[in-house]
Amino acid sequence: MNAVLISDELNAKARAFTQRPRELLIGGSWRPAHSGETFEVIDPANGEVFAHAAAGDAADIDDAVKAARGAFEGAWGMSMPGFRARLLLKLADLIEANGDELGLLETLDNGMPWRMARMAATFGAAESLRYHAGWATKIGGETINLSVPGEWHAYTLREPVGVVGQIVPWNFPFVMAVAKIAAALTVGCTVVLKPAEQTPLSAIRLGELILQAGFPPGVVNIVTGLGQTAGRALVAHPDVNKIAFTGSTPVGKEILRACAGNLKRVTLELGGKSPVVIFPDADLGPATEVAARGIFMNTGQVCAAGSRLFVHEKVFDQVVDGVVAKAKALKLGAGIDAATDLGPVVSDKQRMRVNGYIRAGIEGGARVLTGGGEVAGPGYFVQPTVLADTTANMTVVREEIFGPVLCAMKFSDTDVDAIARMANDTEYGLAASIWTRDITVAHRLAKRIKAGSVRINTAGSVDAAMPLGGFKQSGWGRENGREGTEIYTEVKSVTVGLT
Repeated sequence: MNAVLISDELNAKARAFTQRPRELLIGGSWRPAHSGETFEVIDPANGEVFAHAAAGDAADIDDAVKAARGAFEGAWGMSMPGFRARLLLKLADLIEANGDELGLLETLDNGMPWRMARMAATFGAAESLRYHAGWATKIGGETINLSVPGEWHAYTLREPVGVVGQIVPWNFPFVMAVAKIAAALTVGCTVVLKPAEQTPLSAIRLGELILQAGFPPGVVNIVTGLGQTAGRALVAHPDVNKIAFTGSTPVGKEILRACAGNLKRVTLELGGKSPVVIFPDADLGPATEVAARGIFMNTGQVCAAGSRLFVHEKVFDQVVDGVVAKAKALKLGAGIDAATDLGPVVSDKQRMRVNGYIRAGIEGGARVLTGGGEVAGPGYFVQPTVLADTTANMTVVREEIFGPVLCAMKFSDTDVDAIARMANDTEYGLAASIWTRDITVAHRLAKRIKAGSVRINTAGSVDAAMPLGGFKQSGWGRENGREGTEIYTEVKSVTVGLT
């Protein structure tokens, strides 16, 4: 451990949490899986098993759904908005107070630098709860003026959709779990949460804080386990009213097929292959910095990572040389090391996947400007890699890699429509970034790019007030903002005849 970064007290607290197999939270109580089975939790920085978690399956999912249904049909479903808001705010305070520990668990589980993990927990997760708590007292229907003959009192109600199954990924497991839970709870839904099997620990610790905050039994249930067992059972369960999933597009398509059985409501936040477009008049210092950060942050394991870099030929060399220099300066290492800039990818499977894409790009004619080789030694590390001479038909350009791999391409035509066609030449549509001092060009291009989020002259920060989601095969629906809260409700029309 690096004493500058992680204190002995914090280390001991986090390690104590991992010493006994972690259980499932169902109906307000912790219990082992019905099968008694557990699965290994691996530290991606060294490839070693450091914890075990209960391997929940269909039987455990069924118990969790029953507990959630009981809470929803009971007091929670009739709870006052102010009561729900106060609980969310209390949970935010508890998360903030335990941010160091939560960040360390996330680092051990996921591999990301502790400073990033702590920021996501204490700021991202806590602020998401506070934001959504504000909506609890503001979600409502409206009165409607009818045109049919007679005198009427007509209005709409927004009611919670019911029991929600939520499946979160391994790249930002804690903050994504909290954001999903916050949106569902604020309107009165109940939750069965299935964290990724690679990163279960911070979700389990979240469950402890949820009980400490005083949420009634069954309101939030947490079932750890494999996607093929626990995840599949949750999606297929007939008494789940909605599935909210963040992950890959292929899995999202599987979920859609499984939800057809009872026409569950579905929210899908899926993959991306996001373009970054830099014009010759851009402020190249910030543009270069953000382009590098946008692909290398969290070792490229970001759904909205700017993995396709389009730079005007006049400034291509300057920008790409700057990105390459920043990539070469990044220090790879364990997230608990204060000097680490880039942690490992989450698993050996992911490491092999990313390296396979790099090899395919090179074999297809891409030129390596930096990186491209495999990292020896323990842990699942991948070199930050910049490829040039890439073309739109290469798999490294077309498919989501989810690793620190940037494809740099130049353009000469400054026609907005031509650039939009280039940026839109993908099955994805999650995010995009535009850099130019010409505000007219920026707004015209932003209108033409098919993406759920477009950022102009700024980094890709996420705020709970801004809707997040994608066009095309990047997903269905939105998270965050008013849209991300109302998506957990059903609209009911009520008409009263007054004559």
